[in-house]
Amino acid sequence: MMAHLTVSVEYGIHCLLWLASSAETALSSRDLAELQVISPSFLAKIFPKLEKAGIVEASEGVRGGYRLALPLEDISVLQIVDAIEGDKPLFGCQEIRHRCATFGDAPPTWATSGVCAIHAVMLKAEKAMRDELAAHSLADLATTFAGKAPTEFITQVQDWMKERVSARKPGRRTKLEAPS
Repeated sequence: MMAHLTVSVEYGIHCLLWLASSAETALSSRDLAELQVISPSFLAKIFPKLEKAGIVEASEGVRGGYRLALPLEDISVLQIVDAIEGDKPLFGCQEIRHRCATFGDAPPTWATSGVCAIHAVMLKAEKAMRDELAAHSLADLATTFAGKAPTEFITQVQDWMKERVSARKPGRRTKLEAPS
C-alpha cells in the first residue's frame, strides 16, 4: 500500500512560513490555526512534532508561542515531512510474489530471490522524492511565497498577528477584547 503525505504537512509548512515572516514574535498555534481557519486542536498535534525535530522552539507565558529554531535555509522540506509524518516508507511491499495458487506452500526460488522488481521501482521513486524534498529549504518556499503574495497581504497578516499577541498582554485591551 502506498502512503501519502497528509494535509498536516501542508498546514505545517504554511505555519512555518508564517513563523518565518514574524521572526521577532512568537506565534501561538491557536493564532496560526485561526489565521488559516482550521481547528486549533489540529495544529496543536503538529507543533510538538516540529518541536521534537528541532524545527521550532516553544516559549511559555502570556506572550508565548513558537519560533523557528533554525535559520530558514537550514530547514529542508524533507525534515518537515519526516517530523510531521514520520520517516515511513512510501511503499509497503507485501511480498505478493510469494503467494500464488500454483506454488502451494513452497514458492520457487526464482519467484522470491532478490528484491521484488515492483519494490525496486518503488524504492527508486521514493529515493527520488526524498532527494527532491531534501533539495528544497523553507527559505526556498519563503522566497517563492514572497514573490507571489502582495506586500499588502504580508503586512496585513503581520498586523493581525501583532494584534493577537498584544491582546494576550495582561491588563491591555485591544479591539479584540473590547465589548461589543
